[in-house]
Amino acid sequence: MVAYDIRNLTDLERELSRPTEADIAFMRRLDGDILILGASGKMGPSLARLCRNAADASRKPRRILAVSRNATAEAGIEAIACDLLQREQVAALPECPNVLYLAGRKFGSSGSPELTWAMNTVVPAIVAEKFWRSRIVVFSTGNVYPFRAPSGGGSVETDMPAPVGEYAQSCLGRERVFEYYSRQRELPCLLFRLNYAVDLRYGVLVDIARKVYRGAPVELGVPAFNVIWQRDANAYAMRSLELTTSPPRILNVTGTETLTVRDTAAWFGKRFGLPCSFEGTEGPAALLSDASACRELLGAPEVSAEQLMEMVARWVEGGGASLDKPTHFEVSDGRF
Repeated sequence: MVAYDIRNLTDLERELSRPTEADIAFMRRLDGDILILGASGKMGPSLARLCRNAADASRKPRRILAVSRNATAEAGIEAIACDLLQREQVAALPECPNVLYLAGRKFGSSGSPELTWAMNTVVPAIVAEKFWRSRIVVFSTGNVYPFRAPSGGGSVETDMPAPVGEYAQSCLGRERVFEYYSRQRELPCLLFRLNYAVDLRYGVLVDIARKVYRGAPVELGVPAFNVIWQRDANAYAMRSLELTTSPPRILNVTGTETLTVRDTAAWFGKRFGLPCSFEGTEGPAALLSDASACRELLGAPEVSAEQLMEMVARWVEGGGASLDKPTHFEVSDGRF
């Protein structure tokens, strides 16, 4: 069990970008540069640093290229400014054998559905047309699955999608577009169905912990959830470049445990020495994924849910920064 002592942003960024021996060994096996599309979001910057650090530790030279609208260069990471909706800008990007696709839109989707659909279905077509000679790991979401009773376990990769709401529907659209190009042009892909990443500044655990800490009620409508430490999720994404296939492989990515909202809030209440309160009644179903296949292929996550909860608790009570981007995990109608 790894012990973490994360007290500030410097500590946090260091741990989010720290490669394991498995990451370094993977970089020794992988040939070619790595290009990250949508590299300025919540996960992109730390993923780029993780790739850079793993590459350096492997002593196998390669470029790490980070592409976004507002790209900012860092040591060892080449930044390229690009609006992925602009076909001519994407066409001008350098060819690269390894592509990590993080682009997409979620928050605010209910207010501008046309932009959500453009980002989540038009951009994939533009990217697939440009990078059909590459291998691509496509970030997706467990939101494409139906809601399930927590007692029945999580969805597995062979379950039929049943997305609720326009955001989830557009994410399935993203998958289908990449699947089309994968089948038509033998483009190796992996559909990386993630839920939910936590990095101490955001995530389901952070949402619950902050509500308990400030005495706000915790909603019970969606009664359970899965989480995974962001470093673990990014490491899985990086190493999934070895698992791409045509037609695309699907991979569920999350932690090993199913957590209930009630028990998690109670744990934080006890940890903080504060009462916790709830609102609403516990719903019958939640978005849950079974990531057994991921663990078989890539190993177990380094950080357990209990460790992650303690890390979040220390961060919150220590006044750690927040991205102020709630996950809306309690939403069951798909309107984000």
